[in-house]
This record gives sequence, C-alpha cells and structure tokens, in this order.
Amino acid sequence: MSILIDRSAKVLVQGITGRQGGFHAKLMMEYGTDVVGGVTPGKGGEWFEGKPVFDTMRSAVETTNADVSLVTVPARFAGDAVMEAADAGIRLVICLTEHIPVADMMQVVEFCRQRGTRLIGPNCPGVMTPGQAKVGIIPAMVAMPGNAGVVSKSGTLTYEVGFAMKNAGIGISTIVGIGGDPVIGTTFVEVLEMFENDPETEKVALLGEIGGSAEIVAADYIRNAMTKPVAAFIAGRSAPAGKRMGHAGAIVDGGEGSAEEKIQALEAAGARVAANPEEIPGLLA
Repeated sequence: MSILIDRSAKVLVQGITGRQGGFHAKLMMEYGTDVVGGVTPGKGGEWFEGKPVFDTMRSAVETTNADVSLVTVPARFAGDAVMEAADAGIRLVICLTEHIPVADMMQVVEFCRQRGTRLIGPNCPGVMTPGQAKVGIIPAMVAMPGNAGVVSKSGTLTYEVGFAMKNAGIGISTIVGIGGDPVIGTTFVEVLEMFENDPETEKVALLGEIGGSAEIVAADYIRNAMTKPVAAFIAGRSAPAGKRMGHAGAIVDGGEGSAEEKIQALEAAGARVAANPEEIPGLLA
C-alpha cells in the first residue's frame, strides 16, 4: 500500500504552462503519474503535451475528475492557487512554491482545513510512492518500492537518504516532503500517523532540522503512539544560534529548536538517531 498518492491519483498542475510547472509535469508523466491536465488563467483551451489546459480549477476538476493538484505558480499567486484548488474539491494539494508570506499561509492552511483538503507544503519537494506515482520534484531514481516510509522537511536530505536506502536494498512505501517553512499544511505527526496506520509500511525514517518544535512534538507521538521502529536524522548540529540556515523555519532562538534538543527528545522516545544521513539505512535494517 501507500499513503496520500498511488497510481489511481488524477493530477492537475497549476502553472503547467510555466517553465517549472511544464518541466516537472513532463517528468511526472514520464514516471507514470496520471497528469490529466493543467490550469493557467488566460491559457484555457490550449494543450500541453497532449493534456488540456484550463482557465480555472473548477472547470478543470469538473472535466477531468482530478483529485490531486500540484501548485507551481509564483509566490504572490500561490496562496490563492491553493485555496482555488481546495474550493474546487481537490482532496490533496501539494505546493512547491517558496517565499509565501507566513500571514498568507496561516489563512491558506485554515481555508484548506475547513474544506477538508490535505495540503502538503509549501516549499516542499512533494510526494512520491515509488513505482506508482510522483507529484512534485523528487527525482525518480532516488527510491524503489518497499516497506519503509520517509517523512522529511528537506528535499535534499530526502534525495540523499532515499538513494542511500536504495543502494542498501531498502525500498520505500511513500516519501512525503512536508516542507521547511514556519507554517505548513501537514506536520510530522500527521504523516507518522498515516504510516502507523498503513499495514504495508513497517518502519519509518524521519528527517528533520533545527528550528521550531515539530520534531519534539513528533517525538511525543513516537513515544506514545508509534508501534513501528523510527530512525531519524536532525540537520544543523553545527549551525550558529540565531541564524537562519536554508529553510525559513530553520532558525534557533534562545536555545529552543536546537539539534541537541531534538536529538535528545527523539532518543528518549525510542527512535534511533543517526549522526549523518548515510547511517539511516543501517538503523532501519
């Protein structure tokens, strides 16, 4: 099995006629993902690689019965694009866009919650169920099908660990990149719960980083609710306090959100914590 997406997902790409949207739509289709069309206001009636382009999400959903959307539009339009998808009845929206203002995302997350739409991201690499479908920018070669779930804040870490797992002969059920912004649509805990309830996911890799408290909250869930083994890695051990490192949420202030704090919480919860990403396959094995 898998979580969030499988080969039955029908995907729309918001911004499919743009450079990034078009590039990744092609790669998704090459992987076997059922991309049923795209949306670009003002380009309705055009075609992209044999797929119809629509002016609005509502018309696109009514025509294609799509249930998943990938948002690739610029930051100033991305929040509205996510809400348009949710309003059109899309069950899962994956937002790649970065630099969306925090205030905008607070409104977007609440809007999606009210509509019953699952939002992944923003500023995330997407979701991939190896051998079935990928929605986002996760490279096809980094994973093979299997029984280990992966949830990560960082795209680069996801690719590195996925490839290391593949080289070690460990397959993956689903990869979920939740994004590293301060306000995101889906948390570590929510993805861990999905993996816990997936009968074919037998173990989980959690890839976090400095900043915020998401990994500490995840440690509480692991201790109290997870029955499956968890291996983890926290990036940013050497980061100086008070300086943002990469993601907008990766900042340590006043000693809170440090790598040491998160590692201690995860180890106390029973997770096995790697000193570097390449150790994850050995800990899972």
